Amino acid sequence: MHWKPSTLRLVLATTLLVVSAAHAQITLPRLPLPQGTSLPQVEPLGNPTAGLELPATDLRPLRRLAARTLLRTHRRELEADPRGEPIVRGELLAIAPAQAALDQALADGYAVLRSETFDALGTRLVVLAPPAHMTVAKALERLRQRDPAGTYDFNHIYMAGGAVGASEPAAATSTAQPAPAALPAPAATLRVGLIDSGVNDAHPAFHASSIRHWGCKGAVVPDDHGTAVASLLVGDAPGFAGAAARGELYAADVYCGAATGGSVENIADALSWMAREQVPVVNMSLVGPPNVTLAYLVHRAVVAGQLLVAAVGNDGPAAPPLYPAAYPGVVGVTGVDAKRRALPEANRGPQVAFAAPGADMLAAGKSGFAPVRGTSFAAPLVAGLLARWQTSPDADAANRAVEALAAQAIDLGASGRDPVYGRGLVAESLRVARLP
Repeated sequence: MHWKPSTLRLVLATTLLVVSAAHAQITLPRLPLPQGTSLPQVEPLGNPTAGLELPATDLRPLRRLAARTLLRTHRRELEADPRGEPIVRGELLAIAPAQAALDQALADGYAVLRSETFDALGTRLVVLAPPAHMTVAKALERLRQRDPAGTYDFNHIYMAGGAVGASEPAAATSTAQPAPAALPAPAATLRVGLIDSGVNDAHPAFHASSIRHWGCKGAVVPDDHGTAVASLLVGDAPGFAGAAARGELYAADVYCGAATGGSVENIADALSWMAREQVPVVNMSLVGPPNVTLAYLVHRAVVAGQLLVAAVGNDGPAAPPLYPAAYPGVVGVTGVDAKRRALPEANRGPQVAFAAPGADMLAAGKSGFAPVRGTSFAAPLVAGLLARWQTSPDADAANRAVEALAAQAIDLGASGRDPVYGRGLVAESLRVARLP
């Protein structure tokens, strides 16, 4: 692909915010730029494409660059699949393999590293090591050949879908207004789940919220991304309110500050916990490649009546879908700026169900509130609103909740559902902007 210099600078400037948080727990070095190319100063809160039209650019090369950096930095823990996507080194996942298939794998030299039964999802996950002197890619191919009916895949790594600003303003102004009249007022404390990085529950935004932590062997490992997303779910502070303010948050940390954080196995464990706790709505502001193991687990959660909400990602409007947002039954969310324009870095396609504020806004930062940008921060606004209708896991209630929210959406772009804004813009009244 050949980009004009002006377009290249614009794309790099827009994507710098996304790549800088591509893995919330791993500090990535600055992106290498072509000789003679310089980045303009980018205001994290503002719109870097103001007055310009961004072409339908595929930003995957920059995400791949971040992935390669992650792989170089953590060679001992991670390796690449044939497409260059990060995976946990030397691990393959099998969903409830038949005993005969498992016995055959052991006879072929595979080893069982771990096995866990997810009663709430009605399945079992087995983690296998490949035979000695066989690449993990070849080992996966052989498993699939030996057991065509089985479900096998890599243990992929999934990454955060947005950036939290480095600096924090002293105060914030709010454009928050009461929810539309048709939104039901919660009769009891709202319950909503979060699969992300760790949440700092000592932040003032959570003074009236109840947070149940899970993961990291009982330790709490706070992180900027998870804290910001959580505040948009259940946060409450002067001038600031999440979509399910003062609710009860079930926060699953699937990163724990580790290089292998965000793996399919970790997400599987978190989904099982959410199902066991009967959490009705779960937000996932993370993105990655298709994975048949994750697809199966997502399907099980959806069948069980949980509403899964996910950020569609920031690979650009010309990029293929990212997951889990693109799996059937998942509510995919894109982001818009203060002028109701789709973020130029946001993915597009039939997986987009709703649009919500994803830029020109604040969320919880290290102590006060910080500017945030990305589809990561649009998704929790939608999840929080859906939690007003979905008070317990129920497939029919989940469908009714989505339809009720769609009835409140502001139709943008082409008439009806479209690949840019989905069924329309919601949660606009919950955008909180900083002082001029």
